[in-house]
Formats: sequence, structure tokens, C-alpha cells
Amino acid sequence: MEWLAILGESLVAQALIRSPVLYIVANAAHILSLAMLIGASVILDLRLLGRFKSLPLAESAELFSRIAAVALGCAVLTGSLLFSVRPVEYAGNTAFLIKLLLVGLGTANAVFLHLSRDWAEMIVAEEASLLLKLGAVFSLAIWLSAVLAGRWIGFL
Repeated sequence: MEWLAILGESLVAQALIRSPVLYIVANAAHILSLAMLIGASVILDLRLLGRFKSLPLAESAELFSRIAAVALGCAVLTGSLLFSVRPVEYAGNTAFLIKLLLVGLGTANAVFLHLSRDWAEMIVAEEASLLLKLGAVFSLAIWLSAVLAGRWIGFL
């Protein structure tokens, strides 16, 4: 826990604490990153489940996967900045810990699916396998739960 206190005293954390504008920008960037991540993931998951058939599956899967990956990176970066402001408090917050677990599960699910033979076959065949469809359902549940856990943080 000592490293958390040190993080809370870092130059970055102190800059965010002292400058409400800087904190608001970091917070807004985090929200925009989450919106991009969730938006791209939901559209991709729904396409894998057979919705939006006018979108070519392989092209939309590649595009929305890239958008989601960049958005996840931005969300982790901006979330880390926000975490640095009150690291000891957040580390003891059940909702925050649940959110981290869900983000890890969502990321692991995406990596697993992208590395699977089914993903490579879907790119060629333009058809999602049962594994990809189940992964899409899991993704929807996980990412939407992560958003709810994130909102819950402020209430604990």
C-alpha cells in the first residue's frame, strides 16, 4: 500500500489535484475513450451475432476491433491518470476492483477470440462461428457490466 501513497504524491497526481481544468480534461478523455470502446465493441458484437448484415463482416470486424483496441489503450491511460489522484481510496473501493476485473476479462476475451482459428476463418468465410457468437455475448455482458461498475465507484 506504500506505493499507492507514493503514487498519490507524484507530480502527475498533484498536477491533476491542483488544476481542476486538467482533471476535467483527463476525465472527459476517459469518458470519450470508454464511449469509443463500448460503441465499437457493441457494434462488432452485434454484427458477429448477425445484426447489421449490410456491413461486410470481415471489414467491420477489423475496423471495429482496431477502434476498440485504441480506445482501450486511451481508457487505460486516462484511467491511470484519474486513479493517481486517490489511489489508496480507489484500491479499497469494491466497485473499482470489480471494474478492473471486468476490464481484464473483456480484454482477455477479445485477445482470445482474435487469436483463435475461428477469427481467421471468419475473416475469410464472412461467417461467425458459434465460438465467436458466444464470445460476442460474453463481450456484451462484460463491457456493459464494466461501465456499470465504473458508475458505481462514486457511490461507495
